[in-house]
Amino acid sequence: MDGATVAGDLLTLGYAALPEAASRGPSCADFRALCARLADELTALGALERREEGAAVLRAGHGPDAEEEFLRQLAGLLRALHCPDRALCGGDCATGLREPGGGLRLLRFLCSELQAARLLHLRLRPDPSPVPTFGEDEKDGDGTVQELMLTLQALGLPRPLRGTLASQLLRELHDKVSELLPSLPPESLQPLLNSPLDAPRWEALESLSQSLTEQYRCRRCLLLKRLDLTTSAFHWGDRAEAQGEAMRAVLSPVRRLLTPEPEVSIPHVLAARADLSRVVPATSVAARRGTSCAINKVLMGDVPDRGGRPGELEAPMPTWKSRREGGGTGRAGQQRWGRRKKKK
Repeated sequence: MDGATVAGDLLTLGYAALPEAASRGPSCADFRALCARLADELTALGALERREEGAAVLRAGHGPDAEEEFLRQLAGLLRALHCPDRALCGGDCATGLREPGGGLRLLRFLCSELQAARLLHLRLRPDPSPVPTFGEDEKDGDGTVQELMLTLQALGLPRPLRGTLASQLLRELHDKVSELLPSLPPESLQPLLNSPLDAPRWEALESLSQSLTEQYRCRRCLLLKRLDLTTSAFHWGDRAEAQGEAMRAVLSPVRRLLTPEPEVSIPHVLAARADLSRVVPATSVAARRGTSCAINKVLMGDVPDRGGRPGELEAPMPTWKSRREGGGTGRAGQQRWGRRKKKK
C-alpha cells in the first residue's frame, strides 16, 4: 500500500498529514488517535448505528493496556463495517496490523468508508417531503425528474408511487445497482480518473473546467445563431404564410431546450469510466444504431454542374487564324484604304 495515496485521501477528507510513525501500527499513539477520529466521524454520520453487531467507539488511550483495548475495539468496528480485508478482520487483528503495510491498509479502508458515509449523508438525508409528482402537472423541462425516470427505466424498476420518500427511492436504487454489479464483466467500472486529487489539483481542475465551459459556451452560441438564421430562412418562402404557425409549433419546443450553457461539469469527469476513452469509429455498427435514419437511404439524382471550381479551369490563350482574303492587313485591304482616303 502506497503511503502517498493514504496521505492524499486524508488531505481530501480534511485531516492532517499522515503520521510518520503510522507504519508502526497500533503501537503508535498518533496512529490510534487518527483511527479514533475517523471512527468518531463515521459514528456521527450514522455509519455505525448497529450496536448489536458489536461496533465499539475507538479510543486511542494511554498506558500499557491502551494498545490491547484499541485492538479489541477495532475488531468490533471492522466487523460492523464489513471490512473485506481478511488479514485485518479474518483472524487476529493485531497480527494483520503488524504486517508490512497493515496500518496503511486500515487507514485506506477507513478513509473510503468515510467518503462513502459523507456522500450518503448528503444524498440519503431523511426528507419528509415526497418525491416530485410524475403526473400531469409535472414540467417536462425538469432535468432531475427526467434523469430519475431514465435511471428507473434502465434498471427495470417500476414508476414510483405518489408520496414515496426520496430516501426510500434511493435505497431501492442502491439495492438494485448492488444486485446487478456482480453480473458485469470484470474491470467494467474502472474510473477514467484514477489519481487522487489534492487541493492544488482541485484548483487546476476547476480552472480548466471554467476555461472549457467558456469556450464551449461560445461555440454553442455560434451554432444556435446559425440554427436561428436557418430556421428563419424557411419563413421567407411563399408557402410560409400558410404553414408558418405549424412550423413554429414544431420548432419552438425543440429550440427552448437548446441553451448556450454546456451540460458537462466536473461531476461528469469524476463519474466517467475507463471505457469512455476508447475511440469508436463513426461508421461502426454500434455508432450507426444511434445515427442511422431513413434519409440516409435517399439517393440524389443527376444534378447540373454549376462550376465554381477555379482550380480546374485554364486561362484562355489567343489563337492565330489564317488571314482571310480581303482582310484589313493584306494588299487588297491597303488598296481599298487608299481609295477611301482619296475620296476624302
